[in-house]
Amino acid sequence: MSSSLAPRPDGGTAAPTDGDNRYKAVQHKLKTLAMAMAMDMAVGQLEALQRSMRSNASRTEQVAADIANAELDKTFIEMTNHVSVALGGAAVEVRRLNETADEVSGLTEDARRTHSRLYEGLDDIRSSRRERTPKPGFFAR
Repeated sequence: MSSSLAPRPDGGTAAPTDGDNRYKAVQHKLKTLAMAMAMDMAVGQLEALQRSMRSNASRTEQVAADIANAELDKTFIEMTNHVSVALGGAAVEVRRLNETADEVSGLTEDARRTHSRLYEGLDDIRSSRRERTPKPGFFAR
């Protein structure tokens, strides 16, 4: 699934699909997307990664202070401070990634429920018929 979740080249255009727009296929795609974005196990891992990055940033900051107290070259102090700032910034971005994944998962689940509410009855009717029915748009002129 992750290989099919590629960023769109242009934010204003729809993402390409496989063309299978049957009710059950759409429900399956939305469920798969929600599961991929929920990342039940990955969410915990992202939170652990964020805590670890914050902890490492604090430790790196302390190392920079220790280097300064040892009166080593200022270059090492600056480099260590840069590492600390970078780790802190990365921790913030991991948090944002986690929040975005949660939001997308929730929105996908909302879309799946709305799609089900709107089209499940029609799918039940069409699926229970023995006769084939025309494709959507057949009668439109």
